[in-house]
Amino acid sequence: MRRLFLAPILVLALLTGCKDHCRQLAESLCDCAANTNEKQACLQVVANRASIISVTSAQDNDCAALQPLCDCHTVATVEGKYKCGLARVPLPP
Repeated sequence: MRRLFLAPILVLALLTGCKDHCRQLAESLCDCAANTNEKQACLQVVANRASIISVTSAQDNDCAALQPLCDCHTVATVEGKYKCGLARVPLPP
């Protein structure tokens, strides 16, 4: 009985484990869409790009660091864009 209970949890863990942190970050940005149609279109773009773009381990680490900082409430601000990886922090002169 216990195995039947754990099976869906293990499958879910394995499925989410297949996505790199950059794809997870991009998908979380899709959650900021104004409506369901925009969100689905965004997720489709993310999936298409993920199928043709390879993420390096350094990029994956960068995305992992950004994930907890990025949220829909601040993504429209300059600081929010930096925190979500949508803009680069300017180098000092």
